[in-house]
Amino acid sequence: MALTVSLSELRKLEDCLLNTSGDVPLHTRFRALFTLKGLKSEDAVKIISKGFSDPSALLKHELAYCLGQINKTSALPILEAVLRDTSEDPMVRHEAAEAMGAISHPSSVPILKEFLADPERSVRETCEIAIAKVEWDNSEEGKRHRSSKNDDVPAYTSIDPAPATSGLLRGAPKSEEISEDTVEKLKKELVDTNLSLFQRYRAMFALRDIGTAAAVDALASGFCDDSALFKHEIAFIFGQMLSPHSVPCLLKVLQDSQESEMVRHEAAEALGGIATPEVLPYLREWMNREDAPRVVRESCQVAMDMWEYENSGEFQYANGLSGSRPIAVA
Repeated sequence: MALTVSLSELRKLEDCLLNTSGDVPLHTRFRALFTLKGLKSEDAVKIISKGFSDPSALLKHELAYCLGQINKTSALPILEAVLRDTSEDPMVRHEAAEAMGAISHPSSVPILKEFLADPERSVRETCEIAIAKVEWDNSEEGKRHRSSKNDDVPAYTSIDPAPATSGLLRGAPKSEEISEDTVEKLKKELVDTNLSLFQRYRAMFALRDIGTAAAVDALASGFCDDSALFKHEIAFIFGQMLSPHSVPCLLKVLQDSQESEMVRHEAAEALGGIATPEVLPYLREWMNREDAPRVVRESCQVAMDMWEYENSGEFQYANGLSGSRPIAVA
């Protein structure tokens, strides 16, 4: 159930997120953002929507992500405007399209179809997946899935870009009971470029839900793909799984200066969430490297705040609301 805050607290969150004083650190603004996300209110949508004039692409793409997770149709106009703004960073536009898929209103489909030929690959691929998700949500399978949602407590509460492969949606065996053959089958689907991205994403999220070391290794094989969007989603999933087993491949991605910024940024935030001791020097290094792209430096700043939180005695991350830690975005 969404929580409520007083009007004065809401104004403080707005001032913090929008940096009205001009001196609020980025990681503090992220905490305010995830507190607003936890409210799931129309007021939160209005405040978050004001942030898209900020110069930080990292922050703006996180704004779009949170609007998708709040899941209110009132956010669709601003998300459409961001998607249509070709002067905006592709990472932000892609996140706006994905958020439209998360909200999953049929009215978004014609708009998303307009951008299937966008010059930016990450944007057109995201629109492809978002359209498939809206259509799946309104299919018989999707309706059955929604009707059974209350039967279990999901391990992950995020609205994902695609549902896990059907056999693992509900009533799946415990991860330790899932056979190696199942993981191998999903891995083959994950890396099969002859399949649609939506199908491959479904295998990706099924592997996340299995959660074993073998599943982590299978997911890591996807880092060989040539799609930055696909690879950044794998890094995001590792940030959800919080498996130390994924640290070596995430560190490799972070340090690869030839890798896409959107993939490296996602790897940085995943490392901050996993928060094992060996990752801190790398986060500190890339936060301070002048030759690193801005989005990578800023992601490391946020990731270091996450690392410190995970290694502190704090019970809650985001300004007093539990369950609002800044997991890397899709």
